[in-house]
Amino acid sequence: MAELMPVLMFCAVFVALLAGYSVALTLAGVALLFALAGMAFGVFNPADLGFLSGRLFGIVTNQTLIAVPLFVFMGVMLEKTRIAETLLGSLSSLLGGLRGGLGVAVIVVGMLLAASTGIVGATVVTMGLMSLPSMLQQGYDPRLATGTISATGTLGQIIPPSIALVLLGDVLSNAYQQAQLSQGVFALDTVSVGDLFAGAIVPGLLLVCLYLGYTVAIAALRPERAPATQIATADKPALATLIRSLAPPLVLIVAVLGSILGGYATPTEAAGVGAVGATLLAVASRALNVDVLRAVCQSTLNTTAMVFFILIGASIFSLVFRGYGGDELVHGWFIDMPGGQWGALALVMVVIFLLGFMLDFIEITFVVVPIVGPVLLAMGIDPVWLGVLIAVNLQTSFLTPPFGFALFYLRGVAPPSVATMDIYRGVVPFVILQLLLLGVLVIWPGLVTWLPDLIYG
Repeated sequence: MAELMPVLMFCAVFVALLAGYSVALTLAGVALLFALAGMAFGVFNPADLGFLSGRLFGIVTNQTLIAVPLFVFMGVMLEKTRIAETLLGSLSSLLGGLRGGLGVAVIVVGMLLAASTGIVGATVVTMGLMSLPSMLQQGYDPRLATGTISATGTLGQIIPPSIALVLLGDVLSNAYQQAQLSQGVFALDTVSVGDLFAGAIVPGLLLVCLYLGYTVAIAALRPERAPATQIATADKPALATLIRSLAPPLVLIVAVLGSILGGYATPTEAAGVGAVGATLLAVASRALNVDVLRAVCQSTLNTTAMVFFILIGASIFSLVFRGYGGDELVHGWFIDMPGGQWGALALVMVVIFLLGFMLDFIEITFVVVPIVGPVLLAMGIDPVWLGVLIAVNLQTSFLTPPFGFALFYLRGVAPPSVATMDIYRGVVPFVILQLLLLGVLVIWPGLVTWLPDLIYG
């Protein structure tokens, strides 16, 4: 019976989640109920729960996780003070006279907003409210418009500094240490959030280039789907205006990433730089007041509390799961799987892709990755490469109809004239582009590992 308990735990969690219960409470509640049942039947050691206090203390004292509220604050500040909206207006006026120019402007601004915010839902909703009405008004095909916005909104998963990469980096760091210890290696090699940031830069830029190439190709081959707009000369922004709009977010992102990649600051310290920098930009733009600051702080508090509440629930679940020997069960499945590490990796990617329809990246990062990560890394898979593959895979899952989260976010802010089927059909080409990128990264892992090796050796 004890051998089946890990599988039953997972099944119970998914049933509870589908029933609409809170993720954090579900993870912790199911774990504790199974622990009590196991103690009653004598198949669970009560002493295992004694490690819980140490785990929770480790969470609240984790220096890396301090970056989460700071990066959230930076992104929400840029969102609430309409800095991105000003930039979109300037680029749209500059490029709108070209076929597909407005689509290109949306992708560029979405990329910068994704790098600043790092939260899929916030980026999709913000871009939907800012750009979708304008694209429809200018005669863009609803499928192309909604597909572009949905795909661009998911870039927050892969373009650093991303909250998803911060959380993945912390989890993979622990998993990598466990993998080395299980192999008898005590001179531990480490992997950091900075490594993951460096590894995600080239794939993120490649994906943006694929989006831009597709938009330009559609504008050239099917100009009626992405028409040029007539812009009066007086409405075209001056070069100085464009620079004033473009420079602040670029300088902020370069300062944050540059300080991390250059070794001048840890991700946590760089997140502090980003939070202060975003506040100064808001003050300089005269968009910051007491009400805006209150809204930013409230949103930051809500998001941060959600992340840590889920992390605590996932930690309790992981502890009980391992107490039942779940990690050994997973290890045995992977070892016996045909294809070795490639077969195991393919299975994990498929499972994570499917889970992305039901769970957010936070739950998947805290629940699934700590279980499968040590096993995959012990089989010789590079941790940075694995982290980037998981991020791209989740990004694809969040975009895939009919369950992709990004589609639901956009549907919530899209006008009634846009049919849900238009949104589904519009994202299909972008899903194909992301799958293409995933295949390229599998064939050429050096696209991920080259820059971290160059910077950190």
